[in-house]
This record gives sequence, C-alpha cells and structure tokens, in this order.
Amino acid sequence: MEEKTAISFANVAARYDESPEILTDVSFNISNGGFYFLSGASGAGKTTLLRLIYQLHKPSRGLIKLFGHITNDMTRNEIARLRQKMAIVFQEYSLLSHMSVFDNVALPLRVRGVPEGKIKKLVAKVLDWVGLGKYADANPKSLSGGQQQRVSVARAIIIQPSILLADEPTGNLDDENASRLMELFIQMNKMFGTTIILATHSKKLMDTYKFPVIYIDNHRISFSGKHTNPKPEPESKKVWRGPKPQNYFNELSKQFDDIGNA
Repeated sequence: MEEKTAISFANVAARYDESPEILTDVSFNISNGGFYFLSGASGAGKTTLLRLIYQLHKPSRGLIKLFGHITNDMTRNEIARLRQKMAIVFQEYSLLSHMSVFDNVALPLRVRGVPEGKIKKLVAKVLDWVGLGKYADANPKSLSGGQQQRVSVARAIIIQPSILLADEPTGNLDDENASRLMELFIQMNKMFGTTIILATHSKKLMDTYKFPVIYIDNHRISFSGKHTNPKPEPESKKVWRGPKPQNYFNELSKQFDDIGNA
C-alpha cells in the first residue's frame, strides 16, 4: 500500500546545543503532493523546520517520519538514500563557483550515476525551461542574482524530487523573477506531484498564490488555508516567456521515466 503521508512530525522539539528550544511539541502530517508556504518572523524557526525535514538537524525529542519511515535512528547511509528523494533550494543559491552552470545542474545526476548522454539532454532541457540555455558554459558568478537562483532551482528540478524544500528563494528577487520561480514550483507540483514547502516573508506572494500556510510563532506551528490551485494570470500579465510549462514538464517526465527504465 502506497504511503500517502510525505512528512509527519509527532511532538517534535528542536534546539541547538544547550540553547532554549526553537520549536516545541510540533505535530503535523503533510500528504504527498501538497504545496505549503512556511511563514513566521525572522528567527521563529523556519529554517530549523526545513533542516529537520531534510535531516540536517536531529530533533531533541519527538518522532519524524518521511515517506512512512521513522528517521530518528537512521544511519548516515540510510539518510543519504532518503535525501535522494528530496531537494532543497536556499536563498543564497549555494552554487559551486569552480563549476559551470551546466556542471552545477548536472551534479546531482552524476552523483546518481546517470549516463553522460542522458545528462547532457536533461540539463539542456531544464536550462531552457528556466530561461538560461545560453548560459550553460558560464560561471555562476557572472550571472545576476535572479539567474543564479534559477540555476539552483534547475538543479533541484533535475532530480525530480518527491519533496522540495525552498528556504526563502524569492527573498532577494524582484517581483518578475519571484513570479518566474513561483511558476516553476507550481508546475513542478502539478506535473511531478512534488510535495513543496516554501518559506517566505512575502505577504504579497502568499496573497497571490492561495496555498495553505504553515505559521511558526512562539516555538509552535499552526495551519491556515486550504489546498486550492492559484487562478491563472491573464495572458497580458504573465511574466514567463519560456516554453509552455505543461508541454515541457510532460516531456521532461518522459525523460525521467526513460532514465528510470535504463
């Protein structure tokens, strides 16, 4: 029977060293394919929650389940295998400056042992989708902040993760680039069924895209809103000028199926 819950917390608390708890008695279940904003004041614990999910930090108490498996006592190798189903996008991009844009995006596939011929095809398609096809050979440092963030999103998309965590990815971007990123995330959620948690301070973003919100306040969390798809923008107001999202993601999904069957 397929596990329908992607992420489950039961009475989870988190602290760093001997400091007071940042999160206290956090309990929730997030189903596969959900899209949530994560909000709260600076220092409230948004990044800590994402780190707990991605297994970069262990809870001081409570149980965390990912894909139905309790993670608390997992070995390093078990956690590494679990992370192959997840991707994380940071606000600071986290690109490797000694590698080209192409090699940054290709890195997760190379780690997984995907043949270079397929890597070349997939990376080219993903870079075209994020509007950076002509920058494949560029150094990330030569790109603007918005372009670098799109490279980091391309690197996350390329592995077709079951869970995508995004830590304020639009925080340093203007409205146009923030809209482009949201289009990428929404299509990823729709076409791949990726479970997405996107941390943001932007009330405008949350008001525009009516996804449920996880609020962190006073060390605890609460939920608001229901799962509803955002209304499509009128053609005259759309920012994205790249390939049609649905056609592209259908094609990319077939490419991933091809990799899985190779």
